[in-house]
Amino acid sequence: MTAGLLDAKLAAARAAGAASRLAGRGGTSLPGKVLMRLDRHAIARLAARLAHGSAVISATNGKTTTAAMVATILQRGGARLVHNRAGANMAGGVASTLIDAARRRGRIAGDTGLFEVDEFWLPQLVAELRPRALLLANLFRDQLDRYGELDTIAERWARVAATVPGALVLNADDPTVADLGHGRDALYFGVEDDRVAMAAMQHAADAKHCRRCGAPYRYDAIFMGHLGHYHCDVCGAARPAPRVAARDVVLQGVRGARFALTTPQGQAAVALPLPGLYNVYNALGAAALAHALGAPLHDITAGLAAVAPAFGRAETVRVGRRDLSILLVKNPAGANEVLRTLVLEPGEHDLLCVLNDRIADGRDVSWIWDADFEVLAGRIRRVTCSGTRAAEMALRLKYAGVPEERLRVEDDLGRALDAATTAADARPVFALPTYTAMLALRDLLVGRGAARGSFA
Repeated sequence: MTAGLLDAKLAAARAAGAASRLAGRGGTSLPGKVLMRLDRHAIARLAARLAHGSAVISATNGKTTTAAMVATILQRGGARLVHNRAGANMAGGVASTLIDAARRRGRIAGDTGLFEVDEFWLPQLVAELRPRALLLANLFRDQLDRYGELDTIAERWARVAATVPGALVLNADDPTVADLGHGRDALYFGVEDDRVAMAAMQHAADAKHCRRCGAPYRYDAIFMGHLGHYHCDVCGAARPAPRVAARDVVLQGVRGARFALTTPQGQAAVALPLPGLYNVYNALGAAALAHALGAPLHDITAGLAAVAPAFGRAETVRVGRRDLSILLVKNPAGANEVLRTLVLEPGEHDLLCVLNDRIADGRDVSWIWDADFEVLAGRIRRVTCSGTRAAEMALRLKYAGVPEERLRVEDDLGRALDAATTAADARPVFALPTYTAMLALRDLLVGRGAARGSFA
């Protein structure tokens, strides 16, 4: 296809997006969808213009944050990124990102592609992007009404891992993900610090049986959900040794985390301004992917220390006299890590829990019964529940042990925000929204002019 013909199709796609925005219907992914109707291999044609190729990240949890970390690292080395920062991670969103970067006569405003990709769309998009490196960070149970059981995604990922042309970066601590590198020279990452292990496997753990023979895994350490140090007594399958690892991990509540990062380039201290062991895992994945792309260790550590939270992923905004810390929760594993982080904070807490059941959240919200709200229930001063399933959220918290007099249900999000943030003292409020609730909360805060902040 000539550059001129592709330019004409790009113009048509941009016009469709502009018309949609003028009509008040948005248009983040629409230009990409239009372009793919005009040219089914448009993503491949546009990605081929990137001089340094592309990197792809997929996971159930942490894609947006991990991609932000990688972006910060690569930009320190001078990379000019084409990156779907807004989180539109299906084919239409990736295509729209490339459209925004495309210029006339075959040029593109960037030299390196960095794309977070939805779990289900990974095979199609890897085939088009043909990335230099692919990071598969974790697989947790998520939105079963949309994608089915965990093994459905694992099988799709296995086919991708077997054929991806570039480097394969895998989480050694996730047995389902780690096994995808069997027979390949994959770069593994993981946590090497038993002090942050849990006493027992959580109820929400997913991958409990060996992918090769079906026997139960034996865990020597469990860090998060089903992530940990494991082996199979029957067939001998075991956690691979990670070449990128976190040692001497110190979790500092919502303020951040510190750890010693080990890589093939050496060891360095990392001060991460994002909270929780889940963000240590995100940082390890980002470090491993950046290493696979050739980033030096000093860029990796400096980039991790400088990363800013994406909206809703441990970001704080000022609402009146109070700080509102927004911590996205969308499945049991992620919710448990947020709760585990809040347990490290002293005193009693005020919460704003917003549970939606829209398509992007998953219609089935029964996952809240697998999240361990009990660990925090005795430390909750008051909680305001909102969203399309506010009453069910309140019921879950009641059964977790939160006294009824400390619970308030307010279906309207604006009134719920007012109720949660109005108090005589200035202690922080922790908002725990699902995905579409997070977007609605963002729009509400932007409309009110809330000041963006950061964790102290």
